[in-house]
Parts: sequence; structure tokens; C-alpha cells
Amino acid sequence: MDLFSRLDEFQFDVLREVGNIGSGHAVTALSTLLQRRVHMHVPQVKLVPFDAVADVVGGPEAVVAAVFLRVEGDVPGSLFFLMDLATARRLLSALLGASPGEEGFNEMESSALQEIGNILSGSYLSSLADLTGLRLQPSIPALAIDMAGALLSVGLHEVGRVGDMALVIDTTFAEGEDVLDSHFVLIPEPEAVDRLFRALGVPLP
Repeated sequence: MDLFSRLDEFQFDVLREVGNIGSGHAVTALSTLLQRRVHMHVPQVKLVPFDAVADVVGGPEAVVAAVFLRVEGDVPGSLFFLMDLATARRLLSALLGASPGEEGFNEMESSALQEIGNILSGSYLSSLADLTGLRLQPSIPALAIDMAGALLSVGLHEVGRVGDMALVIDTTFAEGEDVLDSHFVLIPEPEAVDRLFRALGVPLP
């Protein structure tokens, strides 16, 4: 019996609560960064097989901006913050006060995207650490823009160990009239999954 068939509704409720708390922290961080009010829609939390993650963000060939970092500590794994290019441009426009060009991002824009991903990812990890009491230490983030399938594969190849499941939190922010869709993808190493659920108070059967 695989991991997904062993999870019951209560365990998914706990995962949804992780998404709610993490998104709440992230929207506060984003509001501070942009110096304006940002609203958040209720996040959708999914536990999916790793090979299905690219489909969640638009398919393997969808071009996205991704901030990738390694998570060390009690739940080692990988964390991706993914957004489509339209969302990335809207965020940069709100932050920098000027719209990026259509031919890619310059050094300042890339640095700003990396910092946005770093702040929001840190908010999620911090909320998860507070909720579980576990030690979660992020690495220095890296930014890449490519097809989702390629980015996810390369990121995990660099880690060297592939988890078989991913916690995906689909978060929609509303900044003024703009709707900003993003995805947080946490991929724990296989032996860390039980540790994470035990810390959440729901040991796997």
C-alpha cells in the first residue's frame, strides 16, 4: 500500500492547515515587501506523486520562474517556489514600479524575483517549523527560468536523492486588481515523511 492510499481525511485536514498557516505568513511577508495590502485566497493543498508535480503547475513544458532551495535539518528535502512568467512580471511591476520587458529579466529583476521567492519560501518553512517544532534550515536560493519538467528534474538531480511524494500548496494572492498564482512544492526525502507526520500529530498507519 503506497503513501497516498494510507492517508485519511484527518491527515489531509492537517496538511490543509499547514497550507493555511504558511500562506498567512507568506501574505504578511509579501504585503511588507510590496508596502501595500495583499489578500490571499484559501490555498489548495495536495499531496501528489513527484512525477505528477509538473502537471499541477501547467504541464512539463510550461515555462515558469522557479526559486529552488535545499532544506536541511529534521526534514531534509527540496523546496520550489514556482510561478508563471505573467505572475512574475506583475510581482516585479508592483515591487519595482516598472514593467519588465518581454524578452526576459535583467540582473536587477532576477535578483528581485530570487528575493521574493526566498522571503515567501522562508515564511512557509518558518510556519512549518513553528507548527511541528522541527528544525528546518533553508539553503541559499537559486533562481531559474525554464520548462517546469526540466527545472524539477534538474533541481532534484542536484539534491541527489529523489522523494516519492510532494506537498503542493497552490496559493493565490490578490494585489489590487492583479491575481498572482504561485505554487510551493516541498519534496521531503523518503525517510523524512514519517518524521514530518509524527511531528504534526498524525503518525502514518
